[in-house]
Amino acid sequence: MIHVPAQSISVKKVEQSRVSTVDINAATMGIHFTDHMFVCDYENGQWSNPRIEQLAPIATHPSAMALHYGQAIFEGLKATMGKNGPVLFRPQMNAQRLNESAQRLGMPDFPEDLFVEALKQFVWIERNWVPTAPGSALYLRPFMYADEAFTGMRAATHYKFIIFATPAGPYFSKRIRLYAETNYIRAAAGGTGEAKAAGNYAAAIKPTELAKKHGYDQVLWLDARNFENILEVGTMNIFFKIDGKFITPNLDGTVLAGVTRNSVIALLKKKGFSVTERPISIHEIIEAEANNTLEEAFGTGTAVGIAMLDEIGYRDRSIKFPVGNPVGNEINMTLNQLKTQEIADEFGWIIQLP
Repeated sequence: MIHVPAQSISVKKVEQSRVSTVDINAATMGIHFTDHMFVCDYENGQWSNPRIEQLAPIATHPSAMALHYGQAIFEGLKATMGKNGPVLFRPQMNAQRLNESAQRLGMPDFPEDLFVEALKQFVWIERNWVPTAPGSALYLRPFMYADEAFTGMRAATHYKFIIFATPAGPYFSKRIRLYAETNYIRAAAGGTGEAKAAGNYAAAIKPTELAKKHGYDQVLWLDARNFENILEVGTMNIFFKIDGKFITPNLDGTVLAGVTRNSVIALLKKKGFSVTERPISIHEIIEAEANNTLEEAFGTGTAVGIAMLDEIGYRDRSIKFPVGNPVGNEINMTLNQLKTQEIADEFGWIIQLP
């Protein structure tokens, strides 16, 4: 048993794994799930009973507070197969961000050392589920929700923290088209935009479906006041290369602080590119397209990796992007090679298991 400060994780493995019944190298994310889950309970002001057990439905009272008042947050990260077994990519950042989300929603912090240790033990147990195909990974979903049975508007006193996993192939196999939303909003100043709150994604479902009906892949979210400044994409942060320099929307409380976003900024700077975090108007992108200085655009996220943009539909016009994306492709290759240990990790981002 690997030691966790002040706590130990109990493990009860399944007798027979189901991994042989799934082609993990051709699996679509979210369809198949591994054998186990990690569970931890919060009550009486502390987290207790951390355990890895068989993946199974969770008994939930009809008045569980998350179902009525929305205290539910999540994270997403991946385990990949390195040269000497599975590795994790920057899980400490996910632990920190989970707690930032928890604080915004009035939920308790989850111990960051236990978060990372739980992932390490969980992934090691599920190591046979980690795909080896290029661009594939074991997607990990830590989440926390209020499971207290109570009907009333207040912070819950009982929570569950759970981790489950699903093998996942590449998210996008082609360049993507975005629909700039000018009716619905994702976030506003003072809201929950920088938290990975479940409700943020619930509110995005209808606009996303409308975008798809128009032939687009995802929504491009604009600011809540004037529908002009670009915030982020449905499941991604966004980068533009204009006249040789990269820009990305700044973290002003309405944009999710993506782990991949942070990593891409570091890699771009390492390769000598200028990267500026600031407000970006959709009209600036239109102008750059008109004067031929709009050189590249891509989205970044844990699930998608780096997704190259093809087009943005905005009101009655289409903004088209160049096909090449040489820097975006180079950064994507570098990230993938880091995660599979094909190149040296100069940043200290990789955690080798066990």
